[in-house]
Amino acid sequence: MSAQGNGAFLEYHEPDTVSILTLISFFFFLAVSEWVADKVLRAGLIGQIIVGLIYGVPIGNILALEWQETVLALGYIGLIIIIYEGGLTIRLDLLWQNLFLSTTAALLGVLTPIALTFALFDAGFGYGPLETFIVGTALCSTSLGTTFVVINSASSRHDFAQTRVGTVLISAAILDDVCGLVLVSVISQLRDIENANLGWVIGQPILASGLMAILTPLAAKFVLGPLFRLPAIETRFFQKFGHVANIVLMVLVLCAFLAIAAYAGASVLFGGFLAGTVVSSLPSKQHVRPSELSDTTDLDNNAQQKRPTFGDTFERYIQDAQRFILQPCFFASIGFSIPFIELWTGEVIWKGIVFTILMVLGKLVVGLVIPLTDLIVNKKPDPSEKALSRPPARRNWAPAAFLGTAMVARGEIGLLIIQIGLNETQYLSRKAFVIAVWAIVLNTVIGPVSFGTLLNRFGSTIAEDQRWGIQAIKAGGEVNRKPEVVPEGTGTVAA
Repeated sequence: MSAQGNGAFLEYHEPDTVSILTLISFFFFLAVSEWVADKVLRAGLIGQIIVGLIYGVPIGNILALEWQETVLALGYIGLIIIIYEGGLTIRLDLLWQNLFLSTTAALLGVLTPIALTFALFDAGFGYGPLETFIVGTALCSTSLGTTFVVINSASSRHDFAQTRVGTVLISAAILDDVCGLVLVSVISQLRDIENANLGWVIGQPILASGLMAILTPLAAKFVLGPLFRLPAIETRFFQKFGHVANIVLMVLVLCAFLAIAAYAGASVLFGGFLAGTVVSSLPSKQHVRPSELSDTTDLDNNAQQKRPTFGDTFERYIQDAQRFILQPCFFASIGFSIPFIELWTGEVIWKGIVFTILMVLGKLVVGLVIPLTDLIVNKKPDPSEKALSRPPARRNWAPAAFLGTAMVARGEIGLLIIQIGLNETQYLSRKAFVIAVWAIVLNTVIGPVSFGTLLNRFGSTIAEDQRWGIQAIKAGGEVNRKPEVVPEGTGTVAA
């Protein structure tokens, strides 16, 4: 199916029947596969990746190439929105309180896989150091999209974005993405390593990401917050136009941060996350005058409150399109990028499985920061712990497993890095590339499946944990709320 332009407009042609049926079947099987995989594996995204394999170039090549490129673009928009929602729903107070812990977890999650890769590829398999570095870089990443999706999929009973361990997980995954961006910049310069200015190559994304991380909360607190509270803006515009005003602001902030991140040399995914935190920090309490309520209406009745929160607006205008169209396209596009046929040779299979085991362990060790923190920081036991039957060392295994298993999936970030290494440098061999893809794919399957199983059995235990579960919101905090679950984000802008 194609349309030709005559220079003034695009000629309209009715799509042929085969094309229509192909697209209908593609989206239908994306929905069905998600349901089946969620019931069987507790990870619906695995089914969508399989559909991408079948409909894409790796196996069936059923979709036309231009359609696959369109699905990839839509899927990347879906990834940005997934991460934007993560910034919108994260507890900002917990984010700042646990920043050092998140940084420690992120560094452990980056350095351990690289070290294990050098131990296996360089010392064990005999690959060169540059080739090993490229593979290790691809496997040190964490799939941001998968991380947010598996957390959101568990929100039917508990909103784990409101837990302390969930906040550590999200911020550690974001920092992993920043580290991955830096290493990708290094890899892309390996093709001209003699003429490359490695100092600036490494420093630019670090500097850009650091400045954005520092300046964004300052701008939100001292510029955007006071500006938002002006009566002419908050009362006359946002309360008057409600959802429309909210969605306009949300889109403008998102586009602004994407452009700033891209042109500054930072990750657009990092920009999307910061955009969500900025919107979350803006005051969105719903103000209602008593005279505007009927005699039988309770002042706390949310249905009668005039001002919708940003979380309400996201759910009403964006969430359905994200969940049923953009998010499935994203995971299908991961399937498009897997060289499925090349995976099935004897040497590649056993080396890929061995490497997969090491890479799973390389992310599971991130969970050790939970018991170590309890051991180091909390030397004096809480008085409330005396009433508990089990010591802290026995109770914190579930939050530790939560953090470790959620970090296992590599997904889109790992595939992007390894394909850059193959296509833009001469150092990565085809066999090393396929072995790395084995590990990326299996980790992307093992992580969500194990995480979903863990939450199915111990989700309540994790959410109700005193130290690592859902934390009380301090007085004065402003919260965006998900109507169906629990509070989303908490504002940090001073009054």
